[in-house]
Amino acid sequence: MSGSRQNVTFPSNGGTAHGYLALPPSGVGPGLVVIQEWWGLTSHIAEMAERFAAEGFVVLAPDLYGGATTHDGAEAARLARELPVGRAVQDLRGAVDFLLDHPQTVGDSVGVVGFCMGGGFALALAAQEGERVAAVVPFYGLPRVPGYNYRGLTAHVLGHFAESDRSLPVEVVDEAATLIGEATDRLPEIHFYPAGHAFMNDENLLGTYDGLQARIAWQRTLSFLWGHLG
Repeated sequence: MSGSRQNVTFPSNGGTAHGYLALPPSGVGPGLVVIQEWWGLTSHIAEMAERFAAEGFVVLAPDLYGGATTHDGAEAARLARELPVGRAVQDLRGAVDFLLDHPQTVGDSVGVVGFCMGGGFALALAAQEGERVAAVVPFYGLPRVPGYNYRGLTAHVLGHFAESDRSLPVEVVDEAATLIGEATDRLPEIHFYPAGHAFMNDENLLGTYDGLQARIAWQRTLSFLWGHLG
């Protein structure tokens, strides 16, 4: 286990949470929350935050594990399993507060992007925050609760999923898309990629990184975020 990439603290649920803040070259931009995979706030997630910042966003990646990271699958599964969902969502809500109050953030709503475990948290956060989240992008992740109730979700949704993801079958994603449509009266934009789980993660811990599909998903994500936050 190694330490996470932290460079900022922010108030959350009466306490203090940590995260990684990345600012755009112009100095100002729309706010964007980036939510970690089950590995923790790793260098990969910090680099994703920097990539989004380079495209013009004020980005905060909260550290849901409070400093722990790992590249071991069994350890990651344990950290995810032991993560109190309520506390994690509170930390994420604190991240939204932090961004909306940040002097370099423009607009009165933010975007949320989450990977794997973070994809599920991204959707749950958007449902809880209502109009404070204008756009949400889950990558190969859904809320842990089967048949999750998306009531309260008003954000536009862009989902990236893998055709060969044993942890998240296509039919489960389709069911979630139906529930999101029923909750929002707006069909989410869902894309399936000829790839495996975590195809965006160039650390390639699962051996499933796919550079071509990652580039396609990245461009779709930027267009989507700017379309709803710009």
